[in-house]
Amino acid sequence: MGRHGPGWKARIAAPPERGKANRALEGLLAEALGVRRDRVAVVAGRTSRHKVVEVEGLEAPEVVRRLEAAITAG
Repeated sequence: MGRHGPGWKARIAAPPERGKANRALEGLLAEALGVRRDRVAVVAGRTSRHKVVEVEGLEAPEVVRRLEAAITAG
């Protein structure tokens, strides 16, 4: 996972069928952000490589801070 232009890029091993890749992405982000899995949701781009993800309870700057910390710790 890392920065990719204005967004982020993540590699997911799950196949893009029946929502498996979206669920894997949500789980990866929840773990990296230190939040419960049910607080992360793909809200746009469910069938696209480009997605919009919502994290309940965190503002965008905090999401960025936590993702950057997870990358450097990783």
